[in-house]
Amino acid sequence: MRRPGLFTAACVVLAFAIAGCGGGGGGDSTAAAPVETTDAAALSKEELIAQGDAICAEVNAAVGTVGSTSSAASGQAAQVAGLYGGMVERLKGLGAPSDESAGYAEFIAAGEALAQAEDDVKLASEREEGEALSEAETAASSALSAFQSAASGFGLEECAEAPAAPTPSSSGGESSGEESSGGVEEAAPEAEAEAEAEAAPEEAPPVEEESAGGGAGVGGGTEGGSGGTAGGESGGVGPG
Repeated sequence: MRRPGLFTAACVVLAFAIAGCGGGGGGDSTAAAPVETTDAAALSKEELIAQGDAICAEVNAAVGTVGSTSSAASGQAAQVAGLYGGMVERLKGLGAPSDESAGYAEFIAAGEALAQAEDDVKLASEREEGEALSEAETAASSALSAFQSAASGFGLEECAEAPAAPTPSSSGGESSGEESSGGVEEAAPEAEAEAEAEAAPEEAPPVEEESAGGGAGVGGGTEGGSGGTAGGESGGVGPG
C-alpha cells in the first residue's frame, strides 16, 4: 500500500516538473527576435561639401533679402535667427563625412555658436535693450566671421561667403545688348547718308561738264547771231 502512495507522489512531482519545463520553453518561443538596424551610409567629404554649400547658398540669399521683407528691427532679427538656426540643423543632419573629417567638428561648433549669437540678437531686439542689442550684434558679427573661417578651412566655399541678395539673371544683360545692337542698326542709315554726302564732290565733274556745255551753247548762239548778221549783210550786197 505504501508503494502505490509513493509512486503517486512521485508522479505528481514529475508532472509539475514537466509543466515547468514546458512553460519555460513556451516563453522562450514567444520572445521577440532582435531587430537588425542599418545606419544610412555616411557621405563622402565631396558629397557633404556639395550639399552643405547648397544649403549655405540658399540661406545666404535669404538673409541678404531680410531687409526688404521686414522693416521692423525685431522682425529682421527674428528672421535671421530662424534662418541660421535652420541652416545649422540641416548641416548637422548631413552627418560627419566618411573620410577626411578633419575640421568638420570645428565647422559645426562654429555654426552652433553663430545660431546662438543670432538668438541673442533676436532676444535683445524684442526687449528693446539698446546696450545689450549692440553687444549681441557685435558678438554675432564675430561669430559669423568665425563660421566663415571654419567653413573655408573645411572646403565649403558658399558657407564661407557673406550673406547677400541674389544677383539678377543674365537676361537683363541680353536685352540691353539687343537694345544696343538695335541702336547700331538705327545709326547705320545716318552713316550711309554721311558717306553719300562725302561722295557728292565726286559727282561735281558732270556738273562742270553741263556748265561747260551751256557755255558752248551760248557761244554757239553768238556765232549763230554773227552768222545771221553776216548773212544779212551778204544778202544786202546781193540785191545791190
